[in-house]
Amino acid sequence: MAESSKDTGVILALIERFETQRLPRAQALKTKVDRGDVLSDQDMAFLSQVFEDAQHIKPLMHKHPEWQPLVSRAVELYKEITERALANEQAAGNQKR
Repeated sequence: MAESSKDTGVILALIERFETQRLPRAQALKTKVDRGDVLSDQDMAFLSQVFEDAQHIKPLMHKHPEWQPLVSRAVELYKEITERALANEQAAGNQKR
């Protein structure tokens, strides 16, 4: 199998996983943190796995810049979730004092 064909297969699998698994979960987390809730250990494990996977696919994304707009939007979503989650954690910590 040619490398570009292999890359296409991997990219399509990643997109399907993102659409069916990662995006719905990320949207649920965004809703959760937007209402002021803190993330659970399971939520944190999910985000950790997402960031770990992102490191592994970086070389593929560099080879295929046409996917950069989608990747950038996903990164922005995860950034918003983590920033809001941190703010919620800090607010919860301040309330306990």
